Amino acid sequence: MRRGDRFEGHIAGVGTTSGVRLVVGRWLRSPLPAGEGGAFADVMVERADGHRILLAPSDEVADYVTSTYTFDEVRVERVEVTVEGDLWRVSTPSSTLSFTVGRRLPLGWALRAVPAPVATSPRWSRIIAPVAERLVPGVRTVGMAREGRVEYYGATDLRSVTTASGVLDGEPLGSLAPIDPPCRFGFSSTPPWPSLTTVTTTVEHRRPSPAASAS
Repeated sequence: MRRGDRFEGHIAGVGTTSGVRLVVGRWLRSPLPAGEGGAFADVMVERADGHRILLAPSDEVADYVTSTYTFDEVRVERVEVTVEGDLWRVSTPSSTLSFTVGRRLPLGWALRAVPAPVATSPRWSRIIAPVAERLVPGVRTVGMAREGRVEYYGATDLRSVTTASGVLDGEPLGSLAPIDPPCRFGFSSTPPWPSLTTVTTTVEHRRPSPAASAS
C-alpha cells in the first residue's frame, strides 16, 4: 500500500436548519486516479437522524474514503464543484448545495503566518494537536483512522461560510446553521461554525508488526 498519501485542497463544513450537516472536499491534487493531478470532489453527509452518506465520483475514490472513514451508505455518482468568486456550488444527482464564503477568521490569519511547508507537515500537526483541541472544539489535527491509517490535517487558511441552501434527495436543506452535533465520519469533525479550510491531508498506511500479525 502507499505510504504518506497527500491530498491538497479545501474542506467546507456546513450545517443546515434541517439538521443535515455536510462536509465537502474539493481536492486539487491527490494520489488517486481521478481528474488531472488527481483532482476530485466528494461530499460526506450526516442527516438529522444520524445516517451517514458518502457521495463519491468513482469506485476508486469511494474505496479509499470508506477505508479511512465510516459511513452507513455509499453512493457513487457525479460530484461537481464550481467556484465563482465567493460563491461555491456543489451538484450531484442526489443533492445540491450552494454556499457563500466570507471573511478570513482570526484563526485563519494565524494559520497563514506559518510557512506552508511547516504547516502541512505531519510533524507540525502532531506539535499543535493539543492547542488545536483546546481552540476548536471537535477538531483534531492527528489521529487514527480505519485500517490502521494515521491521518494528519495541515490547515493553512480558514474562512467563514455566511450563507447556504440546497436540497438532499428532493428535500430542502433549509438555511445555514452551526454544525451541531458534530459529524461522526472519523476521529475529527469540522469546526462547529460553518467554514472553509484550506488544508493538506496526509494519510500514512502503517503495517502491523510481524509479531502482531502472528498473534
